[in-house]
Amino acid sequence: MQSNIEKLLETMRILRGENGCKWDREQTHKSIRENMLEEAYEAIDAINADDMKHLREELGDVLLQVVLHAQIADDEGFFNFNDVAGTINEKLIHRHPHVFSDTKVKDTKEILANWEKLKQEEKPHRKSVLDGISKSQSALMKAQKISKKAVRAGFEWQNIEQLKECVKSEFTEFETAKTQQEKEEEFGDILFALVNLARWNKIDAEQALNIANEKFIKRFKKMEELAPKALCELNFDEWEELWAKAKKETQN
Repeated sequence: MQSNIEKLLETMRILRGENGCKWDREQTHKSIRENMLEEAYEAIDAINADDMKHLREELGDVLLQVVLHAQIADDEGFFNFNDVAGTINEKLIHRHPHVFSDTKVKDTKEILANWEKLKQEEKPHRKSVLDGISKSQSALMKAQKISKKAVRAGFEWQNIEQLKECVKSEFTEFETAKTQQEKEEEFGDILFALVNLARWNKIDAEQALNIANEKFIKRFKKMEELAPKALCELNFDEWEELWAKAKKETQN
């Protein structure tokens, strides 16, 4: 009896085959690359909502992207799904010597240190600890990754007060910037400094901003409900009063 994975792979082979689906046959890695991101984000939404039924479905959609990319590569003679599974399985075993070998570790910190060391051994072409960071992820997520990798190399503030002073200094430099280009650059420095402040406090900056976004949306919609007329017709004082009411009514 075929496993569900085998059935899925067979379905994809049929869809990409001569008598399959015209749309599926026309797809390339680049034509569907955004789909991978979209499906991953939808899976994260399900995780954030603690919706296991939805998560099961969304993980299937993520798996579909993997299977489709693997089939495209197989059709072009590069690799297949079995190669993908084999590669990641070998990587997992190699990077967990404390499980699959006789390496001894004290705690999670040592496990992560070993992981980074083994990762570097696997990729000798990377000369910098910052090599290999994805260029396609959001700027905020990329900043977090850069910050964490730099810290692992020992590049860290001595205490949080130094970091706070750094954040303040970036605001000062932004205020004294003269050209639009300088303002943009200094504003970027503010964001990067804040990402480091978040990391120091064990806060996921991406998640924190998402929470702030959802909070603003919730309050703004409440303002629209409470407003006696269109928001664009209100003055600043009326906006402030409405915002205060909306904030109070949307408190969890």
